[in-house]
Amino acid sequence: MFTFVYWVSKININCMELKIPPVLIAAIFGVLIYVLATFLPFGHFEFFGRYALMIFLGTLGCLITVISIFQFIKSKTTVDPAKPGKASNLVTGGIYKYSRNPMYLSMLLWLIVWVLSLGNAFNALFLAGFVKYMTKFQIIPEEDALKKTFGKEYTRYCTSVRRWF
Repeated sequence: MFTFVYWVSKININCMELKIPPVLIAAIFGVLIYVLATFLPFGHFEFFGRYALMIFLGTLGCLITVISIFQFIKSKTTVDPAKPGKASNLVTGGIYKYSRNPMYLSMLLWLIVWVLSLGNAFNALFLAGFVKYMTKFQIIPEEDALKKTFGKEYTRYCTSVRRWF
């Protein structure tokens, strides 16, 4: 597992060049989480309120997704993460006042719910791997493209709003 996270940090290509949709990346991590939880004979956990926490985080993830996509549509700009240079408007209001990447944050929340449902503590390493991968290979290239498109306005936005949460 540590080898996988290390390997992810050493890759020199980004998923924007490969045109790998972020949802597919999240699904791949979801499969890896399932495989680890299924075949690792230890690390199982259970705690009071786990299901309530899963419902809360899952609902929050769905709300964040819907709100963030709605804001992009309302601003008449692209939702396609493979083409950030085609963004016509910089969305900085609403949920984007709190996170520069709420769609990726919602994917992380879904993966957390998946980890909680499978109940294996070692899957937290895959959550860290997902954050590392998405930051390096999706978010940073998107930020570079948005800096080229929106210049100082985007740079100011980056200094006032956190990347994830």
